[in-house]
Formats: sequence, C-alpha cells, structure tokens
Amino acid sequence: MKSLIAGLALVASVVAESRTSAPPGCVTVSSSGGDFTSIQQAVDSFDTGSSGEQCIFLSPGTYNEQVLISSRSAQFTIYGYTDDTSSYAGNKATITGRKSQADGLSNDQTATLRVKAKNFKLYNVNVANTYGEGSQAVALSAAADSGYYGSAFTGFQDTVLANSGKQLYANCLIQGATDFIFGKEAPAWFEACDIRVVAKPLGYITANGRGSAGGTSYYVFNNAKVGAASGHNVPDGAYYLGRPWGAYARVVFQNSQLSAVVNPQGWRIWNVGDERTEGVTFAEYNNSGKGAQGTRASFSKSLSAAVSISDVLGGDYSSAGYYDASYM
Repeated sequence: MKSLIAGLALVASVVAESRTSAPPGCVTVSSSGGDFTSIQQAVDSFDTGSSGEQCIFLSPGTYNEQVLISSRSAQFTIYGYTDDTSSYAGNKATITGRKSQADGLSNDQTATLRVKAKNFKLYNVNVANTYGEGSQAVALSAAADSGYYGSAFTGFQDTVLANSGKQLYANCLIQGATDFIFGKEAPAWFEACDIRVVAKPLGYITANGRGSAGGTSYYVFNNAKVGAASGHNVPDGAYYLGRPWGAYARVVFQNSQLSAVVNPQGWRIWNVGDERTEGVTFAEYNNSGKGAQGTRASFSKSLSAAVSISDVLGGDYSSAGYYDASYM
C-alpha cells in the first residue's frame, strides 16, 4: 500500500501544472472575448467530417448553456483554465444548466454536457446541473468512448449518466444524492475520484442498469474517496454504494476509502417487492475506513483480488484515443 501511495504521489507531481492559456491549435471561449463567447458556438464551428484533432479552451467563468458534442471523425477535447491540471480543485471554468425530467425531457436531454463523439476528452472543467431535488437532472451524459480528467460533476439525482461507450474518469469529483452515477451499457473505470454525497437521510451512489448476464456495463471505482460534500452534514450510514437499476447490475469498489456516510450493509435492493438482486455483482476489495466495516448485504461479495482496468476497458485500453496515461 505504501508503494501504491508513493506511486500516486509521483504521478500527481508529474501532471501538477497550470493551464492558463489555450493549447496549440485550440479555439478559445470567453465571456469577455476570445474566438467565441459560447461553448456551443465553438463546438459547432468545427467540421464533423474532418479528421485529426479539434479542441477548445475555456477561459475562467461560468457558462450558462447546454453543450452537445455531436458525433464526428476528429478526436475532440475541451480544456478548462486551471491552476493545477492534476485535480479539479483549481478549475476556473464551469458549465452549468438546470434542465430536468420535470421539463418533459429524457435523462440525456436534461444533461448540461452531452457527449456523442468517440474519443472525446474533458480536462479541468466543472459541469453542474443545479436543478436540485425533485426530478432527474443530469450534469454529464456520456454516450461514447470518452475520458474525463480533473473535472467536477455536481448535481442531486442522476448526476453522471455513464450510459454507453468505454469511459474513464480520473482525479474527478462526482457529487449527488440519488442514483447519481448510473447508466445501462458503459464499462467505466473511476480512478482516484472523490465521490461526495450531500445532506440526505438516505441516498445511493450508483444505479447500474446492466440488464442481462451478457451486458457490457461495469463500474469499477479504484482508489476512490467516499465522503460528505463540503458544507454538508450527512448522517452516518445514510448512503449505499449502489442499488440495482438493472437486474444484472455490476459495480465494484476497491482500494478505496469509505467514510462513515456509507451504510454498514454497503448495498441496497432496488425497491421492496422489486429487489432485482438475484443476478447482481456488487463487490468490494481492500477498502478502508468506517464505511468499509459492517455486515454487508447478502447479495454482495468480497473479492480475493482487485479487478484490472483491462477487465473493464479491454486489453487495448492504453492505446485508446480517450486514454491519458499521465493521470493513471
């Protein structure tokens, strides 16, 4: 464990640098100037049929808009202004919206950021859905192979829709209350992410929707830190690591720090009378903290070894266009 911590510290020292100007070849977005004042205008300025790389740099500020990254041939990247690329803590650019299913929209249509472009990458951007309690309201809807680095995703119910395509989240913040990491088909790896829960007497971190034994969805949280969001007083045991949206839900927490906000049972049925637990894979390995203690739910299990990233993203993950080895 000491060698692992030392290794992570080394990685952090490598990528800990500022990004205060646009990388070469990027168009700039700024509310007070730049090439565009709207992120969507900048996205739409690119030819979706062109190959190569396309990128946008967001200057400091809050951008009140819904952004769609449509399918395209090019690898597309959005960079945010930051004092420290290794973490979300220094991010200065925020995309915010407050659409919800109460507006008559689907989960995807409520999202502040909607990703449809294969090999999309997001660096050091905060993405928020501020609708709050009362309806599904997504911050990020990810429907393609994609990577998210040093970014923060905040909401209440259904914050991150990790729905399809292979996905990687590294050094990110994901915050919410109800089923706030969910989706049906995506294999997703969460590396060294801060999972933060807001003040509620009962909540669920994941709602994996894998619907069959052959389904591709697989969420693995490696080196995560689970705890109360800043400024939120969360009762001990209020939150479960997950409940099964799909009858074959598959979620693993490993090598992670679980604070006392995690219920001793760890995992929960979907609903009384609609348990959906017979085919689930809810598992843990080598977790620590008060939230890792207690008698776990009978339908969950303890693993004898950690899950490998290649088991989730495939043996060729390191050559994928969305993968950034400097964050791993």
